[in-house]
Amino acid sequence: MSSIPSDDKRSGLPLALGCYAIWGLLPLYLHRVEAVPVLEFVAWRVSFTLPVCCILLLLTRRVGPMLQVMRNRATMGTLTVSAVLVGINWMTYIYAIQSNHIFAAAIGYYLNPLFNVALGTLALGERLRRAQWGAVALAGSGVAVLALAAWRSGAADTLWMSLVLATSFSLYGLIRKRVAAEALVGLSVEGFVLLPVAAAYLWFVSQHRPLGVGHDWGQSLLVSVSGLVTAVPLLLFAAAARRMDYSLMGFLQFIAPSIGVVLGLFVFHEPMERPQLVCFALIWVGIGVFCWDLWRARKVKG
Repeated sequence: MSSIPSDDKRSGLPLALGCYAIWGLLPLYLHRVEAVPVLEFVAWRVSFTLPVCCILLLLTRRVGPMLQVMRNRATMGTLTVSAVLVGINWMTYIYAIQSNHIFAAAIGYYLNPLFNVALGTLALGERLRRAQWGAVALAGSGVAVLALAAWRSGAADTLWMSLVLATSFSLYGLIRKRVAAEALVGLSVEGFVLLPVAAAYLWFVSQHRPLGVGHDWGQSLLVSVSGLVTAVPLLLFAAAARRMDYSLMGFLQFIAPSIGVVLGLFVFHEPMERPQLVCFALIWVGIGVFCWDLWRARKVKG
């Protein structure tokens, strides 16, 4: 049984829903900044996210706790690992979207909740009821249909993106759930870890070609907003992960790729193939079963 109080689980639910909704709509934003190369955009994203975190630290008076975390070698080592993982995730996702591989990105984030469920049960000792395992099996079957269709259609060369996205973010979430650092403090420390690398890369690029920021004010403004676009959902995610069972948190993450695929169909006009339709059906039936089981369990306890 989970040791997380039910009140904390309820307080984490709106945070998780808000986080996944923002991530689901992220392709709309990334397509507006696709003129900036992927690595450069990630470097700007790091550079603009840290000031947002610092302002929030000052407003919430969390500078002291952050300094305390930075003096703890074990915690700093853990957050360095999480910073590397989130950096890899950012680069892979932005590359997938800007290279028009929304399908591969969707598979990655459909796989991610299954990885979360596995980590929640294996690493954290969380338990799922029989109906919940059935829901996971339905969702897993849907993802398998997508992966098999990609393999048969010759798109298997993009599956590495899916696997990197799923693995990096599942491990990131697990680390952030277990590390002794609040959401804002942890994200700020990750920003300090990544900033020297980002600054060095931007300096290196500036020696060889003009940077993608500073010439077009509209484009520059959009890139500068990346700090808020990055910080807000990550803070929501980290806060929700500390309040909810990780397996439940992971299952809710099907919301984000579902929004992304809908955008691909109706906004970016990608064709809806039969495997995608089957995948959607299996995943949403699985989500329905999972939610029904949660409702039934709450009714029994009430």
